[in-house]
Amino acid sequence: MPYIQRDNQGRIVAVSAAQSNLTPEWLDEGNHDLSGFLLDKVLGNEGVDPTVVRALNDSDLALIRVVEDVVDLLIERNLLRFTDLPKSAQEKLLQRRSLRASINSVGLLSDEESGVI
Repeated sequence: MPYIQRDNQGRIVAVSAAQSNLTPEWLDEGNHDLSGFLLDKVLGNEGVDPTVVRALNDSDLALIRVVEDVVDLLIERNLLRFTDLPKSAQEKLLQRRSLRASINSVGLLSDEESGVI
């Protein structure tokens, strides 16, 4: 996982694979601040079409939902046990289910979008 340096406003200004005096803070995988920083860096490079980067990001989000649905289907059909998944995968799936249930409870997602039964 990456180590980062922040400016006085708390924005990421540097990323490193190794901890140092300049990059003391460690971030978890998928951290939104880090994702935003990296996206800004990609979009700042010449020759990179921001539309393509955003489309790829949107596609990633849609694919995540597909993977969740496949995992749920495998579990439902007893082809996979939830406990067979790595602990980190279990935690992420449970967190997403909880978040979707919270959003669904206030009516922001349809039943089909939420996947909550």
